[in-house]
Amino acid sequence: MYKAIINKETYISILEPMHAEELYQLINRSRETLGEWLSFPAKTNTVADSHLFIEKSLKNLSENNGYWAGIWYKENIAGSIGYLYMDWRAKKTEIGYWLDDDYIGKGLETLACKQLINHAFNDLQLRKVEINVANKNIKSKAIPERLGFKQEGVIRNYEYLNGEYHDRVIYGMLLEEWKNATN
Repeated sequence: MYKAIINKETYISILEPMHAEELYQLINRSRETLGEWLSFPAKTNTVADSHLFIEKSLKNLSENNGYWAGIWYKENIAGSIGYLYMDWRAKKTEIGYWLDDDYIGKGLETLACKQLINHAFNDLQLRKVEINVANKNIKSKAIPERLGFKQEGVIRNYEYLNGEYHDRVIYGMLLEEWKNATN
């Protein structure tokens, strides 16, 4: 399956059923931290849940409607990144990502995002990439900001999680902006 080398220690690769156990263990180790901002850890209670997630991702891939990949660092799965959907008419997508606690601060999410952004613009011929994050998730917001995304707006009370409403910040990058930033 698809594998993209980022550097000598890091690569991303499509999640496959054989990764379900590793993925579940990763989520389980960082359940509390991930669950602060994301809803999926509360829904991932068994290896079978991870397996179903991977099967759904592979189905989306086969339908040309996005997919999730693992982020590997030194041959260990460190997190996940993916295209949440593909809007082929508008030529845009949204990238989602998360990391295990042990891998935060190594720049892995930024590197993986760059890989997916380049793929979206150069190979898939998309015109726009979005990244949407919880307004209070400062570490996650730093990634699109570091990459030069423009804040396009805030959706108030976007999600109810852990007993409170969270606003969602919408970041966008257009093809021509990315080309200008990387040249």
